[in-house]
Amino acid sequence: MEILFIIATLIVTALISILIKRRGFIEFFSIIASGIVLFESIVVAFKVSTAGTYSPFIFFSVDSLGAIVMLIIACVGLATTIYSIPYLQQETAKGIIGFTRVRQYFVLLNIFLLAMFLATTAGSPIFAWISIEATTLSTAFLISFYNKPSAIEAAWKYLIINSIGLLLGFFGTLLYFTSVSPLGGDGFVSWQALAINAAHLDPLIAKIAFIFVLIGYGTKVGLAPMHTWKPDAYSKAPNSIGTLLSGGLLPVVFIIILKFKAMTDAVVGPQFSQHLLISFGILSIALAALIMFNAKNYKRVLAYSSIENAGVMALGFGFGGLGVFAAILHLIYHSFVKGVLFFSSGNLLLKYNSAKISNIKGALRVLPISSTLFITGFLIVTGVPPFGIFLTKMQILSVGIQIYPVSSIVALFFMTLAFIGFLKHITSMFFGEKPHDIEIGEGNIWLILPPMLLLIGIIILSFYIPPFLSRLMHDAVSHYEYD
Repeated sequence: MEILFIIATLIVTALISILIKRRGFIEFFSIIASGIVLFESIVVAFKVSTAGTYSPFIFFSVDSLGAIVMLIIACVGLATTIYSIPYLQQETAKGIIGFTRVRQYFVLLNIFLLAMFLATTAGSPIFAWISIEATTLSTAFLISFYNKPSAIEAAWKYLIINSIGLLLGFFGTLLYFTSVSPLGGDGFVSWQALAINAAHLDPLIAKIAFIFVLIGYGTKVGLAPMHTWKPDAYSKAPNSIGTLLSGGLLPVVFIIILKFKAMTDAVVGPQFSQHLLISFGILSIALAALIMFNAKNYKRVLAYSSIENAGVMALGFGFGGLGVFAAILHLIYHSFVKGVLFFSSGNLLLKYNSAKISNIKGALRVLPISSTLFITGFLIVTGVPPFGIFLTKMQILSVGIQIYPVSSIVALFFMTLAFIGFLKHITSMFFGEKPHDIEIGEGNIWLILPPMLLLIGIIILSFYIPPFLSRLMHDAVSHYEYD
């Protein structure tokens, strides 16, 4: 019932945004809806932590990892909604957008959230694929939100590359369906049915199917070399949408990859998927680290950081064992810290009216709170102790060094390189003399509160994991790890 309530809430809010012509009402209902969604997600998470997989209807099924991702989407979604209101108000005051654009934004935002929840809770891989495709369509319009030629180009690039990727993923999905008997049944093929019938799948078909799934859905994750859409999309979309693309959508797509991986492992053993995930993981970390050095736009730097961290997660799931636990925890930390980075970089954009690194000087003096948040986010996302991502990276590498020492050392080298590249841009942007035409002072407090709350959440989770969340994580590890 909770899942239906989440879906209904987001649909009604999207309709309200279409029908009502008063901006205040649209903003109010969007916040209320996000709050309700967070509450219902917590209820679902508690149910899964105590009773196992939650399937209120045949079309919906939430396991432990799904419950964790629901919480991530809900938390990041609420923070994004709160941040979007003052952010868009300031852009309206500057004449960048009008009320029509604001209304379109909240319609698409709620549709995007709805599609992510549907993909996470879908009981069938076909429904999950349809929902992921829906995220592509809704976010394409958000990427082209400012209607500039470069933004429209980025949206088309995003749409074409991801659509092709998802077609490959769909083909791989259909190959898995060859394990299910066409006789009998009601025609509905669930994740559970595929898992039960995985033993009937031909090993060669299983390998081919997983390659298509990993490349297809890996495009949506942004794993290299399928990452080419990501820097353009992140740099042209509103900062708040960058938060959801990196912190919300990435975990959702990883769930789907892991479900297919579990089926593949049951047929051909874990080594095949393990080698693929490790290869894509190292390639993602390496490319992101190398490109980050020459980035000219700080929003593109955040995109490269997302590619690097997607590679770290792929390594964790590839190494297995404790690496899976660390990868899940890394996924949570990364989603929250990307909110901190995108929101605080949005404040920089509002103040300096530029996303070019060369145009940002003396930011620590101009925006002391936002700059501190951004620098702290940088330290967290690059794995500086004592924050949680340092521990997850070290846990993943400690597992890898025992079974794949060369891969682990290479990964560590490029992680260090990514830190140096990011640090280079940090020193350029936040220190030195500020431009004479830039006034000192933060904007609306509501532009500072969402990233601050996410940062507090990261710090708490770095030292204390609530019992229900710990149960969910351990149960998820038992489903997705291998020896």
